[in-house]
Amino acid sequence: MSKLYIVPTPIGNLEDMTFRAIRILKEADLILAEDTRTSGKLLKHFEISTHMHSHHMHNEHKTIENVISRLKAGENIALISDAGTPAISDPGFLLTRACVENGIAVECLPGATAFVPALVNSGLPNDKFVFEGFLPEKKGRQTRYLELAEETRTMILYVSPHKLVKTLAEFVTYFGEDRQICVSRELSKLHEENRRGTAKEVLAHFEKTAPRGEIVVVVAGKTIVKEPKKSKFSKEEQEEE
Repeated sequence: MSKLYIVPTPIGNLEDMTFRAIRILKEADLILAEDTRTSGKLLKHFEISTHMHSHHMHNEHKTIENVISRLKAGENIALISDAGTPAISDPGFLLTRACVENGIAVECLPGATAFVPALVNSGLPNDKFVFEGFLPEKKGRQTRYLELAEETRTMILYVSPHKLVKTLAEFVTYFGEDRQICVSRELSKLHEENRRGTAKEVLAHFEKTAPRGEIVVVVAGKTIVKEPKKSKFSKEEQEEE
């Protein structure tokens, strides 16, 4: 029976590639890759010769029908992104949904994804959290910030290096300069950095040091100030006690 395999790939360190992921990619009839040039280096490193087709955000609407047809014909197809787990702020959702709608089996392998180590590294509460991915570029950005300002769970965002300073300045404006955050960059790589502190402190650091590499930002949720419980006794009765 044919199946679509969602295969995570390393976010930096090639040693994070699993044995199972390598086997699936070798056995698949076709690999759908976000960027065949980037993925070509990965496949060459692990001696994987399976044929690749390009599948990215600009063409996925056009390629889905053909992929579904090939799966219905009995092929096993693997989907990978440039790094991490497909469909997490990367192409993959539309194809997965189409497979589900057509009764085609989908299997997602466990593996690398950037936001999990960033969350754990941050030292911020991780029993409850919300993954925001990339914020809207323009339309809806301010509205989303006003909503997130009231969020009590830890928040996780993806931010491109050239927009980090601007985004941190927005954190100061909407969350307050004392909100605790952690900026993780180059996760799993040689120059991995986890910069923790208040929004004001972390902003000051990156204003002096230009950020590079893939970046995940973890933001503490809003603290709820609990009002003291009122006594069931009146003031006069408390004084008599």
